[in-house]
Amino acid sequence: MEKEKFMGMVEYLRGKNVFVQTHNFPDPDAIGAGAGLVGLLKHFGIDSTLCYVGQIDRVNTKKMTELCKISLYPEEKLPVEMKSEDPIICVDSQKGGGNILDLPGDEIACIDHHPLVGGEDYIYLDVRQVGSCSTIIAGYYSELGIQPDELTATAMLYGLKMDTMHFTRGVTPYDIDMYAFLYPYASNEILTDLSINSIELDDLKAYGSAIENIYVYDKIGFVGIPFACPDAQIAIIADFILALEEVDVAVIYATRTDGIKFSVRSEIKSVDAGKLVVKAISDIGFGGGHAFMAGGFIPEKNVEQLGERIDEEIRGRFLKHIV
Repeated sequence: MEKEKFMGMVEYLRGKNVFVQTHNFPDPDAIGAGAGLVGLLKHFGIDSTLCYVGQIDRVNTKKMTELCKISLYPEEKLPVEMKSEDPIICVDSQKGGGNILDLPGDEIACIDHHPLVGGEDYIYLDVRQVGSCSTIIAGYYSELGIQPDELTATAMLYGLKMDTMHFTRGVTPYDIDMYAFLYPYASNEILTDLSINSIELDDLKAYGSAIENIYVYDKIGFVGIPFACPDAQIAIIADFILALEEVDVAVIYATRTDGIKFSVRSEIKSVDAGKLVVKAISDIGFGGGHAFMAGGFIPEKNVEQLGERIDEEIRGRFLKHIV
């Protein structure tokens, strides 16, 4: 963290109507990082509103907001009107990144752990390749000598654990350091509660579809889910398929009314998930992410370009770019 630049942003925000925006359909890491930043800004006397576009579509994510008492607002229920001059801080997301819809305010800052997209016009930019965005925000508390309250520490710690799949994916030494920093302040009782009863009945339908529709080509697993699934559910199925001994790369996609949503996972160095999804669909959609996890989307207006054999076309597009 560059303290002078961060404090410069803090001073810029004084007296303004500030919003902290996560990516669409926020997951625990986006929420933990966002709540952590809201709490940090509050320490400096700045009130801010944590917001998103979409919906909270996972039972454990809903429990997280309830147990950690996080105020999180969808765009249609903002407690105050957002105007074009109101500053927005993008957290766990970047404008133009493909997973965050534009709101009326002005995106003046970005704090994220995904590969950088643009960024030349931010007042403040902090993008680092670490396991979670919550790690970055926790680092702010640590470096500024500020102790997070119990609920905020718990939210950040849970976000860190979930985005790294309990420290098995994309972990860096800094993630471990920030876990050690947060642990004494967090509630183990809440963390335990969040780890149980995390599956809903609707999830079983998606798991069943994945089992019935999986195709494996030389350790590349494809699953086309023939019904609408929330983003978080598609991502969970991707992790589920990647856990198979026979699969090193998982490509999961679901057909929805607005298009086709993708979630891609890779556990081998020779296949970069973020680059793969960009190469496979960038001519008719968009996507991106880390080397080990990524997402993408083909808008409904472009789906017809896949032809009548959609599943075969999708598999062909991805296989063509896997060496």
